[in-house]
Amino acid sequence: MILKLERNDKLVMIGDSVTDCERARPIGEGLFGAIGKGYVSFVDGQLNAVYPELHIRTVNVGTSGNTVLDLKERWQTDVLDQKPDWLSIMIGINDVWRQFDLPLQTEKHVQIETYEKTLKELVSRTLPLVKGIILMTPFYIEPNPQDAMRARMDQYGQAVKRVAEEIGAIFVDTQAAFEPLLQAYYPAAIAWDRVHPNTVGHTVLANAFLKGIGFSR
Repeated sequence: MILKLERNDKLVMIGDSVTDCERARPIGEGLFGAIGKGYVSFVDGQLNAVYPELHIRTVNVGTSGNTVLDLKERWQTDVLDQKPDWLSIMIGINDVWRQFDLPLQTEKHVQIETYEKTLKELVSRTLPLVKGIILMTPFYIEPNPQDAMRARMDQYGQAVKRVAEEIGAIFVDTQAAFEPLLQAYYPAAIAWDRVHPNTVGHTVLANAFLKGIGFSR
């Protein structure tokens, strides 16, 4: 498999806190850890260490607490105005989580129909402007697929897959990527809240992303 990205490509990565990871404001790019401490930085490190001649530019515009509706509100400034060659999206954790940790605050819930419709709208609007889009599923670090929140998250992951297939995006199943790890570790060893991973979990995310774009040593 050949790396999808080409020389001087700009990769913009958007999402929630898992993408954010203390990145700089207003745009996560530059010196002193501006790109954040999570999988985005691991992706950037691997791409530029293994393919230094390509000069890949990685930009982090993840924002903690965001749902797909929040992404829609900042899409112009944080995506379109950045003029990416490639765009990576991982969103949905908060869309699901708010249904479980804030069950009575229904105004904070993003139901799956709205989630899928909004995601499709955003990627369809952006696809003609970029070389390609990578859609990463949301995940819940819980091995039991019958767990209520894990089951709901899997449904949102399936929505991401449908959108990816409809618009021809690269699909990255992050939930599946965590499965081998969950056979060996209790979830709290990877993420105390089953959502925000440690460095091992972020490495899993980075590896899944890199595999999706054809990265090879």
